[in-house]
Amino acid sequence: QVQLGESGGGSVQAGGSLRLSCAASGYTDSNYYMAWFRQAPGKEREGVAAVGRDGAIGYADSVKGRFTISHDNAKNTLYLQMNSLKPEDTAMYYCASASRLRGLYGDRWYSPRLADFDNWGQGTQVTVSS
Repeated sequence: QVQLGESGGGSVQAGGSLRLSCAASGYTDSNYYMAWFRQAPGKEREGVAAVGRDGAIGYADSVKGRFTISHDNAKNTLYLQMNSLKPEDTAMYYCASASRLRGLYGDRWYSPRLADFDNWGQGTQVTVSS
């Protein structure tokens, strides 16, 4: 069993930056892929960015060029650096882990699927004001 815990959310003005962290504990060997999802009120949860231990990385088109995902293997911690934040980035952000993942090609994440992920954190709120 893997436990994931997010932190780093908060409130910022448009154009600002935040860095989210997700600490993993437990049986982390299954965390070959880790990702960030987000869910805004009244909307479906959507994939934001994913990273694999093989170096594969992919981003949703809506955040590409503004967000950077990274993973510190020694600390078992996933990060999401968010720059140039927009009001439409306001959402609850969740980290998740998977043992297998498809769709990471050329820095893009194609067709993220919630069902691919086995473990989820509780989420951290990000609010961007205009």
